[in-house]
Amino acid sequence: MTRLNLILFVVLIISALGLVTSQHKSRKLYVELQQQQEAAKLSQTEWTQLQLEQSTWAMHSRLEQVATNLLHMYVPDTKHIQIVTPDDVQAPLAKTDTTK
Repeated sequence: MTRLNLILFVVLIISALGLVTSQHKSRKLYVELQQQQEAAKLSQTEWTQLQLEQSTWAMHSRLEQVATNLLHMYVPDTKHIQIVTPDDVQAPLAKTDTTK
């Protein structure tokens, strides 16, 4: 009878240690999950801010201001504007293809 009690006691201790170990792992994984979720929230916030910043930098008025002030660009007079049509671009290519 004492042998059976000893075996049951050892099984009980092993079971209790297994329970403590699994609870510890579970809590550890839960803490890691919370940390990853917090990191995901921070990444999402940063992504939103970067998108807002990109849209601000790409605004037409800002690009025009940079072109005018920093690059000293300006809109040319209408007499200096030349419109290129697709036919103008295709013609030289067709001539070079026929000489081959």
